[in-house]
Amino acid sequence: MSTSPDTLPAAKTAKEAPSPVDDAAHDLQKLGYQQELTRSRGLLHILFSESPAFGLAAPIATSLVAGGPATMLWGWALISVTTQPLALSLAEICSKYPTSAGAYYWCFRLTSPKRRVLSSWINGWLTMVGVWTISLSVNFGTAQLLVAGVGIFHPEWVPTAWQTYLVFLAISFISTLVGVFGNAILPIIDIVCACWTALGVIVTLVGLSAKAAVGRHSASFALGHFDPSASGWTPGWSFFIGLLPPAYTYAAIGMVASMAEEVHNPTVQLPLAITWSIPISFIVGLIFLLPILFTLPDIATLLAVPGGQPIGVLFQLVMGSKGGGFGMWLIIFGIGIFCAISICCAASRATWSFARDKAIPGHQVWSKVNRSLGDVPLNAYLLSLVIQLLLGLIFLGSTAAFNAFVGVAVICLGASYAMPIAISVANGRKDMKDAPFSLGKWGYALNAFAVVWMAFEIVLFSMPAVIPVTSVSMNYASVVFVGFAALSAVWYLINGRATYQGPPNPNESSESIQEEKSLANQ
Repeated sequence: MSTSPDTLPAAKTAKEAPSPVDDAAHDLQKLGYQQELTRSRGLLHILFSESPAFGLAAPIATSLVAGGPATMLWGWALISVTTQPLALSLAEICSKYPTSAGAYYWCFRLTSPKRRVLSSWINGWLTMVGVWTISLSVNFGTAQLLVAGVGIFHPEWVPTAWQTYLVFLAISFISTLVGVFGNAILPIIDIVCACWTALGVIVTLVGLSAKAAVGRHSASFALGHFDPSASGWTPGWSFFIGLLPPAYTYAAIGMVASMAEEVHNPTVQLPLAITWSIPISFIVGLIFLLPILFTLPDIATLLAVPGGQPIGVLFQLVMGSKGGGFGMWLIIFGIGIFCAISICCAASRATWSFARDKAIPGHQVWSKVNRSLGDVPLNAYLLSLVIQLLLGLIFLGSTAAFNAFVGVAVICLGASYAMPIAISVANGRKDMKDAPFSLGKWGYALNAFAVVWMAFEIVLFSMPAVIPVTSVSMNYASVVFVGFAALSAVWYLINGRATYQGPPNPNESSESIQEEKSLANQ
């Protein structure tokens, strides 16, 4: 039987055509890494990584203390606007270097040869502390939500610090176990989370607006009422302190890069996810906030709730019944669980990537990928979990621990994002000229604004939410930050500078890398 000459070349071409997965793996190899994880995610799976409903609800007490409705609404708008230049700046760099190594890899490639090993080491540890504490904050915030839900039906129950910590343990184990044993269905979970959030926000809007059991406020109150007296700060500074919840909502914007090696066509999809997440989150957050502001119960009553999480009582009062309040609470709690699963997954990938580059003590263990579980960095998952559980013990000595976790996450991740952007600007942005996602003539202005604003946030969120400060209300963000900085510096002197060569650079020989290390150590 003969074969048509017209069909043979076409069949051969179709057979040899590279798949998108092959292209992504080839591009990753150009960055110095082999494809070890499974590419199973598309744009929709990473686009909705921000969760404004949870980010604004979990630390809502901070916004109430810092001024109330005006702080909540206009703070959300301000942070959304000021975070967009950061998102655009990160998207540009990420489009050129789409790897799970993220910001510390970017620092290595953008910094001068003499300083790039140290630069990437510093950034890597900022990233590690940031991803561990933001995962911790989401798990801990979800635990506090669960306690608040129980409080709807048992208002007489005042949980001890140990009881809250045990709930946090349970949430942390659940979010980790789902990520470890359900890796294959995590993309589906991401879609379910997006649908749950969208429907939940609409239900919240309709439910609160329809019931309004404690009355409705005028537009002037909902959009402009401002009372900073509970914080003790001056009015202007109190408003800025109240920016922590919206800043926290966007803190993980750069962690999308941690999933780069599991995303199809990351050069295109990662920048789109990072940039579009801001306007989408802003709209969702606005729909969530407005019905709360127009039906807000007495703020003093909310701040007096035992445990410091008033969202359950808020919903109960507005809905006029325990059942109605529980229904609204369940929406936020479900979002919290989804967020915990997603953020712990991203943290495990960041941990695995840094260990892969020999920057974490015992890196041989933490950099292993478990094939039997479907290409899961199991050991990195467990390391991230253990560190979160240890840091969670801070809560036993401070009622302001949640704010500390949130503050450390915002500070460390913000600093890790700002570093490669600042380095790129110092280099005259010459490395970004061929970036697939280019900011063009707007690059300098957007980059500079992003760096300056991040510097301001680092100072801002080191401050306590309430003054005068006591040992219990102290914001331990700066303490945790300095502690980890000291540990990473000591480890670098003891072992890091001998074992850490920075991320791989396939364009250079090992001899030139060793020469750079010698120069850096001089």
